[in-house]
Amino acid sequence: MLGEGKVLRQMIDKDMVSSMIFWGPPGVGKTTLARIIAGRTKAEFVVFSAVTSGIKEIKDVMNRADSMSVMGDKTILFVDEIHRFNKAQQDAFLPFVEKGSIVLIGATTENPSFEINAALLSRCRVFVLSALGQEDLVKLLKQALSDLRGFGGSEIDISEDILSIIAGFANGDARVALSTLEMVILNAESNESGISVTMELLEQCISKKSLLYDKNGEEHYNIISALHKSMRNSDADAAVYWLSRMLEAGEDPLYVARRVVRFASEDVGMADSRALEIAVAAYQACHFIGMPECSVHLTHAVVYMAVAPKSNALDVAYNRAAGDAAKMLAEPVPLSIRNAPTRLMKELGYGKDYIYAHDTEDKLSTMQCLPDALVGRKYYEPTNQGLEARVKERLEQIEAWKKRNG
Repeated sequence: MLGEGKVLRQMIDKDMVSSMIFWGPPGVGKTTLARIIAGRTKAEFVVFSAVTSGIKEIKDVMNRADSMSVMGDKTILFVDEIHRFNKAQQDAFLPFVEKGSIVLIGATTENPSFEINAALLSRCRVFVLSALGQEDLVKLLKQALSDLRGFGGSEIDISEDILSIIAGFANGDARVALSTLEMVILNAESNESGISVTMELLEQCISKKSLLYDKNGEEHYNIISALHKSMRNSDADAAVYWLSRMLEAGEDPLYVARRVVRFASEDVGMADSRALEIAVAAYQACHFIGMPECSVHLTHAVVYMAVAPKSNALDVAYNRAAGDAAKMLAEPVPLSIRNAPTRLMKELGYGKDYIYAHDTEDKLSTMQCLPDALVGRKYYEPTNQGLEARVKERLEQIEAWKKRNG
């Protein structure tokens, strides 16, 4: 994001920062980016916390910024955890952002589409920050060990494996990684040759066994793959084992839950549509109560996926359709199924010959819905597994009806 020629880098270098939202998980550098901007801009930089500030404080700052703008001075307002402001508090920013009295920079861990007022969000550019990778975190930990602002100058014996486990435990959060490093060093034994950090000490500090991550991070992906393939192979015991391996090693339960949600439609699909409901419910349970209590909800979901009938027909259907869509992006929508909200559109034939299926005796019509170039193309081909067998039977009935009435 800050590389040469990147949009954000140019905005900072030219001191032409506009209102923006930094969206990303904790500990990825949202506040650090704001501090970089504060150090490079000639505008007054005001820091706000959505946790401690109310409407009165907002209006005081806004009025001061308004007065400064009259004199040609800019104010940049940084709001940490902006998603915690309610609608009334967010609305207080809007007129000043519209007038240009302030440049608003908000940081949020929540999806701004849901947490930021639409009017305010439309006036901000959203920059998405991803969780830091394990290599990034190891590099950061090594810097903390060598830099005089950290542990530089101290003789510390800490292995590459331990640094990798700390990075894995942090799950993309730089603050957690640095705090864990500090904890293990401050609790380590010291002798004449320096400070020695052992694996046993690390396990005590993080209260987790190092079951999950190796120094390359490969085992993380190996185990999530093992969980997915065990469920696909209908092996409930193996699925529960790999689930416990992840959770006991400190994996984020929401990450596991997201993978189960994907599995529910990718590998079970219409063979048992309840699988998706179970998976989403498990995700919500993990969000509500967290670990360790939510382990049983994930076990519920994982076992359900393992024993459910399997079908990948939905995944295959989408990939087939996506292939055609990528090659045939310009295919026009048939006139009969276009909306015709204006008289001109009606005169051009929009909506002509449209058949409202609910008005027919069989709730079916022979109306063409695919583009001309794709008529007759089949994407979704249901299997005979589970409840999808009924879907297959229903589709065959629909196809037979259309042939008779076509």
